[in-house]
Amino acid sequence: MRAVQISEHGGPDVLVPVEVDIPSPGPGEVLVRTTAIGVNYIDTYLREGTYPSDLPFIPGSEGAGVIESVGEGTPDLVAGDRVAWCQTPGSYAQYVAAPAESLVAVPDGLSDEVAASMLLQGLTAHYLITDTHRASGGDTVLITAGAGGVGQLLIQMAVARGYRVVTTTSTESKAQRCRDLGAHHVLLYPEATPERVRELSEGGVTVVFDGVGRDTFDTSLASLCPRGTLVLFGAASGPVPPVDPQRLNAAGSVFLTRPKLADFIATTEEYRERAAEVMEGLVDGSLSLEVGSTFGLSDAAGAHRELQSRRTTGSVILDPSG
Repeated sequence: MRAVQISEHGGPDVLVPVEVDIPSPGPGEVLVRTTAIGVNYIDTYLREGTYPSDLPFIPGSEGAGVIESVGEGTPDLVAGDRVAWCQTPGSYAQYVAAPAESLVAVPDGLSDEVAASMLLQGLTAHYLITDTHRASGGDTVLITAGAGGVGQLLIQMAVARGYRVVTTTSTESKAQRCRDLGAHHVLLYPEATPERVRELSEGGVTVVFDGVGRDTFDTSLASLCPRGTLVLFGAASGPVPPVDPQRLNAAGSVFLTRPKLADFIATTEEYRERAAEVMEGLVDGSLSLEVGSTFGLSDAAGAHRELQSRRTTGSVILDPSG
């Protein structure tokens, strides 16, 4: 089968297409033929070595496909089932041996491309909006990179909960997408100053959801109201340098948290409950997930370049046939 392998950490060029054996599912695993593969920022962190990983390895942790065969101990799964997964290493490949507990059934009405990118982004948006802050209906929140995959879902979930949403993005076309999803105020980055955010929010936002990191952290911190919360959940522009806790005092006794998805889907039950809510929203139309770019599996390097240039809108997908 074709897969993408990393033998050394570095830039996108270390993503090399290779031919490897199709894996065999062990006990509690299933073999899935991938139909679409999600590309996420965590893939770039592992590629660069920002997050530790043993070399060589096949990157990727999210996708969708059709079950080909099942190992022992998987009585509820059969060949032919459409499934999606996340947190499963080795997903940049035409076949993946995935733990059964990592799989969710894909309902009718969801395309392979949406199914392949709904979990990491959807579950991230879900835990951020439900479990990381103390905002309530009527409060104003700030979402950085609102046109990205997580950002678009966060806007929709925040609006549905009655929050007033301020978001930031880089181009007018991306800004219009944010408005279409319900954002109340959209700021292009040159005008996304703390003063402007505080003006729009009448003294500061209750919570900032910041997935950009280094480039936006100072603005995010200065945009909070007293006792507000900065939820730093990503580092698209690079990691934030060490922070003196005294800055939280000076900003108005604010809170800073750096959560990660794994801690909010720590059990199979929690994982599947969150996934069910996200899929229900996508099927009934209360949530919209935009697949902005599709690359062939052999051009995973191009997908990483596009993602890290921050030119993408919505999610990025690899086609395993390409």
